[in-house]
Formats: sequence, C-alpha cells, structure tokens
Amino acid sequence: MTTKIEQINQERMDALSPKERIARSGRMLRWARACIARQIQAQRGPLSDERLKWEVALRMYGSDPRARATIERKLADVSD
Repeated sequence: MTTKIEQINQERMDALSPKERIARSGRMLRWARACIARQIQAQRGPLSDERLKWEVALRMYGSDPRARATIERKLADVSD
C-alpha cells in the first residue's frame, strides 16, 4: 500500500524533466558519498583525499569482485 507521502513524492518525481532527474541523482550520489566519507573518517581518523576517495569507493562497490580488485589495487598505490 502506498502512503500519501510516497504518492506525493512520486508525483513530484514524475513532474521532473529527464535533465532534472539526472541532476537530482547526481546530488543524491554526492550526498551518499559524503555520508560514507564521514563514517570512515569517524572510524579511522583523518585520511588523505585520495585514500578517502578509494575507501568510499570500496564501501560502495566492494561487493562486486571486479570492482573490489580494481579499488584495492588503487588503494595499494595511495601514499599515506
């Protein structure tokens, strides 16, 4: 069963143009990455921007074996 809030949200999403939907998706992805970055920094302390970028990628895409292998190779090359 769809709640009233879900219905309103869906109507607003349906009203967006494709360009607006893509922009919104990009903002949501940046928000998610920022949230994960904050969690990692809270757990591990300060990291270089490069290391943090790859640690975030590992958290987001690490369930895919090929992506994990690529990310882990990149992490091995990052200097602390």
